[in-house]
Amino acid sequence: MDRMSEDDELPEYAERVLEVAERIPPGRVMTYGDVAEWLGEGGPRQVGRVMALYGGAVPWWRVVRADGVLLPGHELRALAHYREEGTPLREAGRAAEGHVPRLAMARARWDGRGEESVTPHT
Repeated sequence: MDRMSEDDELPEYAERVLEVAERIPPGRVMTYGDVAEWLGEGGPRQVGRVMALYGGAVPWWRVVRADGVLLPGHELRALAHYREEGTPLREAGRAAEGHVPRLAMARARWDGRGEESVTPHT
């Protein structure tokens, strides 16, 4: 997930996205769209691109799809983090591919408020 070398300079928008990802408390998540809305800039695709290119150094598993489906190709790594952190999950139905659970978004989603909140855009 981390494709940067030490000599690469991180774009300003990417720095802001990664800062939000770092502040999401363990056991909670924000969607790509939530992060973009919080920053007041970009959209879910832009946030997803930042996470794909630069997210390896932050808790990438806390920035997720709105439907609660685990990141394709990284499901087992993410699942290990979710279980370790106590992130609310919905067990997969028998028909689900690989029987991988989804995030219980109603309980896991973080709105950025609270003791560890991120300073919103102004």
